[in-house]
Amino acid sequence: MKLDLLPYLIPNLAPVSGRERLRAAIGAALGVFVTGAVSLAAIGATPGLPFLIAPLGASAILLFAVSTSPLAQPWPVFGGNVISALIGVACFRLVPDTVTACAVAMCACLLSMMALRCLHPPSGTVALTAILGTPEVHELGYMFAVWPIAINSALILVVAFIFNNLTGRPYPHWPAEAKDRSTADAPPLARLGVTAQDLSDILKAHDRVIPVDPGDIEMLLKEAEMIAYERRSGGITCGAAMSRDVATVSPDTPLEEALRLLRKHSIKALPVVDSERRVIGILTQTDLVDQAASLRAGLQAGFVALFRRHGGRAVAGDIMSSPALTATPDMPIGRLIPIMSDAGHHHLPVVDEEGKLAGIVTQTDVIGALFAAEERADRSVAWKTAGVSPALSP
Repeated sequence: MKLDLLPYLIPNLAPVSGRERLRAAIGAALGVFVTGAVSLAAIGATPGLPFLIAPLGASAILLFAVSTSPLAQPWPVFGGNVISALIGVACFRLVPDTVTACAVAMCACLLSMMALRCLHPPSGTVALTAILGTPEVHELGYMFAVWPIAINSALILVVAFIFNNLTGRPYPHWPAEAKDRSTADAPPLARLGVTAQDLSDILKAHDRVIPVDPGDIEMLLKEAEMIAYERRSGGITCGAAMSRDVATVSPDTPLEEALRLLRKHSIKALPVVDSERRVIGILTQTDLVDQAASLRAGLQAGFVALFRRHGGRAVAGDIMSSPALTATPDMPIGRLIPIMSDAGHHHLPVVDEEGKLAGIVTQTDVIGALFAAEERADRSVAWKTAGVSPALSP
């Protein structure tokens, strides 16, 4: 039997577009070039003393190709390199045998970086450079951790910050913050699905370093759940589920009139549109309640100044939520589930390609659409079980 070793030798990396590969490659080249040019201009070409440390090449790969990895964040890059440089110098001075010094340095570097949460693989090479470097490097002693290590690390971090953010890759990679619900309960979708605690328990059970932010794993799982929601919703879009006859107000509509419309139509939100029906905000019952509460709390003076240009009357444009979160007619209805269940949005105006109001989708619309899709799926299963073609069924 032929044993296929190829799958075991080549890692199964996530697919990346050619554009992203080019972006990362240009970033890495730019990071190394700027760091080297600035360092060379600052100290000049000194024989035996590197103005650009070799481990920086590996750091550049992490910073520009996998900038979301915990191994590529500012503290691991800077802290890991500096700490490893200090450990390398100490081992060179305290351990007489070179091979033993290198082994002790690797052990101490790994333990220190993991304890201080600054694990950065290229930093291991920094420690070896301090031990195996030229006499000029050895003469620097612990200053080697300052120049060139700390300076090189800081320079490439600055380039990574500017380049990644300018090219649409936010850096540093901040973990997503959950919406403050002022309650001990988990968000609705997290009560039955995979939770952050579930991920934490799994990672602890595996007891190994996984170079991915647990928050990113959770995000990917949620996005996969959204695809599943879309599939279960039977292709129903916001355009199919939305209400088209929508009551609206303008920014200059008095709040008294807005309240009258809410009561007349038994609704809880009004899209705020301009003269061309472009959505510029949304006015909800919560906005009105907050305004009334502020007045009762003694903030009348601020409101009087705010409303003076309207003859002392409060208008929708003064308290509306803007910009309004919107949907498009072709957006799958399943995509609204996390927005409405966890993010607290109960009404989403639906706009066309010009930003003009086409309708509005509420939580009730989403529930009804999902129920209809589920009912349709159940009928389809029943028809197939009975041997009846859905196309011929009543």
